[in-house]
Amino acid sequence: MDWSIQDIARLAGTTSRTLRHYDEIGLLKPSRTGPNGYRYYNQAALVELQRILLLRGLGLGLPVIGQVLQNETDAAKALAGHLEWLKQEKDRLSRQIASVTQTINAVQGGGDIMAEDMFNGFDHTQYKDEVEERWGKDAYTKGDSWWRGMGADEKAAWKQRSQQLGQDWIAAAAAGIAPGSVDAQAIARRHVDWLTGIPGTPASDAQGGADDHGRAAIKQYVTGLGEMYVADPRFARNYGGADGAAFVRDALKIYAEENL
Repeated sequence: MDWSIQDIARLAGTTSRTLRHYDEIGLLKPSRTGPNGYRYYNQAALVELQRILLLRGLGLGLPVIGQVLQNETDAAKALAGHLEWLKQEKDRLSRQIASVTQTINAVQGGGDIMAEDMFNGFDHTQYKDEVEERWGKDAYTKGDSWWRGMGADEKAAWKQRSQQLGQDWIAAAAAGIAPGSVDAQAIARRHVDWLTGIPGTPASDAQGGADDHGRAAIKQYVTGLGEMYVADPRFARNYGGADGAAFVRDALKIYAEENL
């Protein structure tokens, strides 16, 4: 069974012109062309179009999408990565909806706004023992003091930055790009900047040390965390699971080797 270009444009919420453009640049070829010159698409072409639309939703340009499709020929595996990212997005949006709904109800009802409800989901104290065991009590004390010293808006901004970083990692892994690609390395740079901005971490303590010892400390910390993301399911969940965490680890390792 196949569908005409008009049918596919309608079902996919796109245009015949867009599909013809995809054909012209070699991104999505029709399964056949009729005697009248009309393009027709079979099931395999529809699966490919779904992948293209998902990748467009991640913000990738058409040339990059073409590279991704060439590199990842297993459609089921690629779509599984997309599905994991969509589930993460669904969970994030559900929590945001619940948080905003509570705030609206409190404002309209004249009640008190509870910061704990507005920023539910971030509890840095749950890792207290683990942080002290790995990096010492001073590391936790500095980080805890830094967090408690921030206002509600600062905490919200930091939490949003952290969530966005995780989502960008998941999206990059789902897109099938290489860990050493320009896009992946840009996220890795942001990740290292994020780590060095948290007081008490080895990366933060070594920041500003221009000597080889300081850079080596940051490099060791970054690569060590990458390994931890893969080994610990709690951290792997932040990056879409084991495969996503492995992608983050590999990208951070490349960044550390080339820049730290």
